[in-house]
Amino acid sequence: MIRVLICDDQAIARHGLQMILSTAPDLQLVGQAQDGQEALDLVAQSPPDLVLMDLKMPRLNGVQAIRLIRQRFPAVQILVLTTYDADEWVFDAVRAGAHGYLLKDTPPQQILTAIRNTVAGKTPLDPSVAGKILSGFAKQPLPPLTKLVEELSDREIEVLQLMATGLTNAEIGAQIHLSEGTIRNYISTILGKLQAKDRTQAVVTAIRYGLINVNAL
Repeated sequence: MIRVLICDDQAIARHGLQMILSTAPDLQLVGQAQDGQEALDLVAQSPPDLVLMDLKMPRLNGVQAIRLIRQRFPAVQILVLTTYDADEWVFDAVRAGAHGYLLKDTPPQQILTAIRNTVAGKTPLDPSVAGKILSGFAKQPLPPLTKLVEELSDREIEVLQLMATGLTNAEIGAQIHLSEGTIRNYISTILGKLQAKDRTQAVVTAIRYGLINVNAL
């Protein structure tokens, strides 16, 4: 059972998401918050598996709440669900640690699938914002290629390539015949070598360095 907390300042939006979640027997709504501060308080009381997070809210906005939740409760996954696709909202939410970014016009079944995929370790992105994220990071100056990056093994490059396709650790392991724990160790090493805080940043960095084949994605 996936435990979900909704954070949105609009009551009608919260009600709509509640109705969507009620159609999925594997998802359980465990709380509703009308702003980021209330979400942070509820997560502190009983951490859910995932927070569905809006962005523009009073008291504590979604970006601020994402950053604080990720700092204090790193095991909690955060899926942004908002009407805002402006560059500054997208970039700030991803930098704060959001695991995925969807717009509110996403069909209900896709929202449910995105929740499951986020908890499974994937990074769902609305097509309209995915390009912005990659192009936005691409405009940032690349640090010099470090010795650690140069020493990425062939196996680590292979794991990176599979990470870029959105596979979970278990799926990567099944594809290259390694245990999920071994894949987890590989990814931890990869994050360290690329100086990345999460899988999304690692993949973006790898693309920018030309470490993986974009045409194969």
